[in-house]
Amino acid sequence: MTYRIAADCILLLHLAFTLYTVLGGFLVLRRPSLIWLHLAAVCWGVVIEWADWICPLTPLENFLRERGGEAGYAGGFIEHYLALLLYPENLTIALRYLLGLGLVAANLIIYGYIFLARRRPRP
Repeated sequence: MTYRIAADCILLLHLAFTLYTVLGGFLVLRRPSLIWLHLAAVCWGVVIEWADWICPLTPLENFLRERGGEAGYAGGFIEHYLALLLYPENLTIALRYLLGLGLVAANLIIYGYIFLARRRPRP
């Protein structure tokens, strides 16, 4: 039971990190001190996607699930959980590159807005 709860906690942590990586730029609008932490998360997310690596949280979650009597899963977090929501077919390397580009583009837009908002003179 403890292993299953720990695996679920890792899953929630993984999901939270993924959401922070994608949408954390909006948090930087409120808390500019988080910019370096968010940029590091974005870089990590892009490297994981483009290098076709598996995030270290995935094997940890699988290990905990197996120790708790559940079956682990093959592939990475995105393939197992998010790809089922985003894509009806298997996640190919080309789609992973597109995900990485989407991550970069979304954050460039957010940071572009932040940069322009700081340059505008306040009335």
